[in-house]
Amino acid sequence: MDTDLVLPNFYLPPINAVSAILANNGNLMIEKFEHFPKQTYRNRAVIYSPNGKLDLIIPVVKGSKVHTVIKDVRISYENNWQRLHWLSLQTSYRRSAYFEFYEDYFAPFYSKKYDFLFDFNLELLQLVLQLLKVRKEVTLTDSYKEEYINAVDLRASIHPKKVPEKSMTKTYFQVFEPKHGFFPNLSIVDLLFNQGPNSLNYLQ
Repeated sequence: MDTDLVLPNFYLPPINAVSAILANNGNLMIEKFEHFPKQTYRNRAVIYSPNGKLDLIIPVVKGSKVHTVIKDVRISYENNWQRLHWLSLQTSYRRSAYFEFYEDYFAPFYSKKYDFLFDFNLELLQLVLQLLKVRKEVTLTDSYKEEYINAVDLRASIHPKKVPEKSMTKTYFQVFEPKHGFFPNLSIVDLLFNQGPNSLNYLQ
């Protein structure tokens, strides 16, 4: 019996998260009921800008002192973060081999306003899997569980402050690598824009 995989609801997930999806033959479950943790990939993606690593952070509406469940976290539009993120992606990847091939798929996410972070991230994940030609049904958890006994639970292990698996440090071409060196485990869009259809081979 194939083992299910449980992942958080990431914003443009890091490469090792997508690699884990491909390596798993079971169902993919996205956590819907955890309390929203700060300073994670839930609302942060790391890309390779002309000046080095750049965090793209989606601002969220400040809630009460009680932790908010991830499915209920609302996106804040007090500042025009969508324009900033899209300009950053264009500046960072315009010279990459495949940005122009994919940009029309991603552009709508930076003009349409989503109420909830969860919905925004989920649709982006489904787009990424589609572009990678990965056929994987995405399911959602129906309640919060502290741990999953019969599943691979990566909700806490894929984190900006944790070193990724060694297997994901193998190199591929990055536009600004001659200037700053190779950065492993950035957002999946770094791989996609630089490697295009070859991204799947890298992930496997």
